[in-house]
Amino acid sequence: MSVQDICNFKWINEQTITGGQPTAEQLRAAAADGFQMVINLATCNPGHSLPDEAGLVGELGMQYIHIPVEWGNPQKTDFVAFEAAMATAVAHKTLIHCAANYRVTAFYALYAMKHLGWTAAQADALMAHVWKPGEYPIWDQFVQEIRAEMGSVD
Repeated sequence: MSVQDICNFKWINEQTITGGQPTAEQLRAAAADGFQMVINLATCNPGHSLPDEAGLVGELGMQYIHIPVEWGNPQKTDFVAFEAAMATAVAHKTLIHCAANYRVTAFYALYAMKHLGWTAAQADALMAHVWKPGEYPIWDQFVQEIRAEMGSVD
């Protein structure tokens, strides 16, 4: 079992990977690969999330941050919490996940535009890994609102 087996897995850089909901075995693989932090943007959903992900991650010696972003109602406060989590993650090899890597790619793309100097094209390319334009209008609107606040509506 490898971290690369995580649903919709994506290497961002040497410090950061993203994906959908990892299994317990995939979290163990992440710990074995030297990951030190897990940021989870999914809500707790029996049948889709692990029963005690925070406990497992802690047992594996990794730090755990949970920001439950409601799929149908992403909020600016969720993004602000993500920015704070990423400020902590800078010093750690980090796995960021949600249910299927949709929330994560949107949040990370916005974060990278705001804090890492990514262009809108780079952000869009990351999201295109899992998103189809216009597929989820609520998320299209959310991304555009955050970009507008950043002064980038490309």
